[in-house]
Amino acid sequence: MALLGRILLPAILAGLIVGAFLTGLQHIEIIPLIYEAETYEIHAASGHAHDADASAAPAIESWAPEDGLERVVYTLLANIVATIGFGLLLSVAFVTLAAKGRAIVWRAGLLWGLAGFAIFNFAPALGLPPELPGSQAAALEERQGWWILTVLLTALGLGLIAFTRPLYLRALGGIALIVPHLIGAPAPVHHGGLAPEALAERFVLASLATSAAFWLALGALTAFLHQRIGGRLPSAQRH
Repeated sequence: MALLGRILLPAILAGLIVGAFLTGLQHIEIIPLIYEAETYEIHAASGHAHDADASAAPAIESWAPEDGLERVVYTLLANIVATIGFGLLLSVAFVTLAAKGRAIVWRAGLLWGLAGFAIFNFAPALGLPPELPGSQAAALEERQGWWILTVLLTALGLGLIAFTRPLYLRALGGIALIVPHLIGAPAPVHHGGLAPEALAERFVLASLATSAAFWLALGALTAFLHQRIGGRLPSAQRH
């Protein structure tokens, strides 16, 4: 039970705090850009509806949270759940390193957060940058497959480079990092989207900056909580 607590408690506390932090960042940097892009999408949809045959059957709209408080609450809940999941990955890594006698401090957590950003955001964005509503994109299944491949190989590559000594294994790690990009991300038939290109570029930069801040905060806070909570639980070692 002590081991379980050393894994769960830091992840849950960090997930609640950093999930709220991420939501705040998104409402400052990301969501205003999405709202702006949605105006182009709505305008295009209204134009198509105007040109459509009036006798056609109405389309069934999918459910989405209302703008305002409802959207904020759903975004917050989704972010907290996702952040706790990522925090569990970090917490397991920290407990494993602590069992091997490695000191876990918040500065080390920053490096782990940077690795998380590289794995889950930066490397995939090199082929599939964040997209605004109304952007042209390849088939969802193809994008998901390439994203998963990129995440797995980036994690493998960074792990081999950081935690192995033989030169050939580190070289193998370097190869793993570039393989997804040699394969290439699936591309749409037509590039572009409804929103202006300048808005799309701002969205990519804002998304990556927000993700970087999120991962650095999560890594540092999870490591800090692991050190503080782990040292107070029974049978836990102080670092």
